[in-house]
Amino acid sequence: MAALAWLLIPFTAAVGAGLWGSWAARSRRTGDGPELAGYARFRAAMEKSASAAER
Repeated sequence: MAALAWLLIPFTAAVGAGLWGSWAARSRRTGDGPELAGYARFRAAMEKSASAAER
């Protein structure tokens, strides 16, 4: 029975490593949609303030 307990330790580690590996290799969403929209709003605000300062 003690031998089975010692075999469960590496088996549990292997299952944990497999789960972590599948989680780490998951496909992530790519895209800069919200970031680019925020940058466009920032540029529009800067252009407004620059044209208001020129007047």
